[in-house]
Amino acid sequence: MHKPELFKKLILVMCVTGGLTACQQNKDETSDVAALPQQPTAEEARAYVKNAEVTLARDYEIQGQTAWVQANFVTHDTNALVAKMSEEATKTGVALAMGAKKFNGLKLDYDTRRKLEKLKSGLTLPAPEDEQLNAELARITSNLDATYAKGCTENKECYNLGQLSDVMSESDDPQKQLEAWQNWRKVSPQMRKDYQKMVEIANKGSQELGFKDTGALWRSKYDMPADEFSGEMDRVWEQVKPLYTSLQCHVRAKLNEKYGDDIVSKSGPIPAHLLGNMWAQSWGNIYDDVAPKSTVPTTDLTARLKAKQFSEVEMVRTAENFFKSLGFEPLPDTFWSRSLFVEPRDRAVQCHASAWDINETDYRIKMCIKKNAEDFVTIHHELGHNFYQRAYNLKQPLLYRESANDGFHEAIGDTIALSINDNYLKEIGMIDKVSDSAGDLPYLMKMALDKIAFVPFGLLVDKWRWGVFNGEISADEYNKGWWELREKYQGVKSPLMRSESDFDPGAKYHVPGNTPYSRYFLAHILQFQFHRELCKISGNEGPLHRCSIYGNKEAGKKLIAMLEMGSSRPWQEALKTMTGSDKLDASAILDYFAPLKTWLDKENKGRECGWEVASK
Repeated sequence: MHKPELFKKLILVMCVTGGLTACQQNKDETSDVAALPQQPTAEEARAYVKNAEVTLARDYEIQGQTAWVQANFVTHDTNALVAKMSEEATKTGVALAMGAKKFNGLKLDYDTRRKLEKLKSGLTLPAPEDEQLNAELARITSNLDATYAKGCTENKECYNLGQLSDVMSESDDPQKQLEAWQNWRKVSPQMRKDYQKMVEIANKGSQELGFKDTGALWRSKYDMPADEFSGEMDRVWEQVKPLYTSLQCHVRAKLNEKYGDDIVSKSGPIPAHLLGNMWAQSWGNIYDDVAPKSTVPTTDLTARLKAKQFSEVEMVRTAENFFKSLGFEPLPDTFWSRSLFVEPRDRAVQCHASAWDINETDYRIKMCIKKNAEDFVTIHHELGHNFYQRAYNLKQPLLYRESANDGFHEAIGDTIALSINDNYLKEIGMIDKVSDSAGDLPYLMKMALDKIAFVPFGLLVDKWRWGVFNGEISADEYNKGWWELREKYQGVKSPLMRSESDFDPGAKYHVPGNTPYSRYFLAHILQFQFHRELCKISGNEGPLHRCSIYGNKEAGKKLIAMLEMGSSRPWQEALKTMTGSDKLDASAILDYFAPLKTWLDKENKGRECGWEVASK
């Protein structure tokens, strides 16, 4: 505790939340200290939790509205408003977390203990109890977010991420792709100093809460010891790795054929700018270069959307109808009047797609929709968040109003999206007939280029941050550590020499945005587990990749029951509610992509699969 006045404010906050029954508001600051209870009771713990929920609910709506305005009107003033709101929210969160610590070791009922643990681990970046550091952390996080949104360098050179991404996905000229890749990474070096300071402050705050570092705090949220969670991630990755290695081997060989040995080697990591995506996290845009030969045309969903003259709103309506077909109630009218669907021309906005629950009746998405297949799928994903939010908001107290773990939240919309296949598209009139089985390999390749290619990326982003937080990746080796992990897990390398004057992790939104990334890895495992089980409930007897649960109320009933649990029980129990097992299991992925794996292994005969990571 660095300042007496701060300590007094923290005591007052805890008094307001019912944590300290003997608090007295005397002019003498030492009287506040003397008022601390020496032997907290179970009754005090229950009162603390009850009043903490009241405190958190009090400002929930205005915090959401303030963040919404800033995301839709990125200006100096809105950044300042969010920074101030973030500072106050963090201060309250830290006070609640510190107050919750005093009930450690006390024998309590299940709900009280679980809610206290949630209070302690509820902050993504906990500030220390020092007011100045709290304010600095709020300023840094707001600036990092705004820097990414604006896309400008310190020299006022500005780049449009959407336009650069279009070059990456549409151009067939490797030099133009390289230029686009490099230009977006000119924005992030200015983040590096702030990011380093942010890590120092957040670690101090995490340690004050009793965690080794901020990475340990993040991993503590998964209903198991932090180190065990890391091991669980690695275990599941090992299940997927043989399929990924086969895919990488084939993609590398085809790109070598296209560009030659001077650009793509036959045995090493693939240059990151050639995979059709700004971060090489999904490879669907190079499908034409690597696709299996087939006389059966695959469904071009982008072309069908254009042929049907779908508007952005109609794309969202279609996604909502999928959830309604499962038994979900329609979204409120305010969703349609308050969401952002189209990028405005008159102002800077954060176009990164996101779903919002402002209060128990106000749900929105923010997205600069493009009329293509990728965004059609993304809309289903974002609405999955909204329907999940409403399910637990209507059933659970405030501290349980979140998904079983953050991977569940990401998985729900993607589970629905696995049903966006020809059977579904025919059902909604998007296509006239379902292609025969000869089109399965091209379809599975498209899916693998997005889903399987992503898995190691989903793993390594937080591995990098965990290493940064615990010091294994030092501040003077941020970039080196990043590319070592990219090569180790993805078999992808930087197309240019990089140095520590660069900050390539900052070119990915979730790093400056401080969004934990393990959720996306978990989601890519869970969605296939969920899909396999929901398809069983639906009576599907065909290949897993041809199953669509659209219109099946029994599958919807099973799904809704899990969503309504929120985080009231450990995620393992929620998983068991849906699948009958409490273990993460990537075998559903192997089932889904089994025909493709057989084909890839045949294609890869005679090729040197795998890649060597250069010694550092």
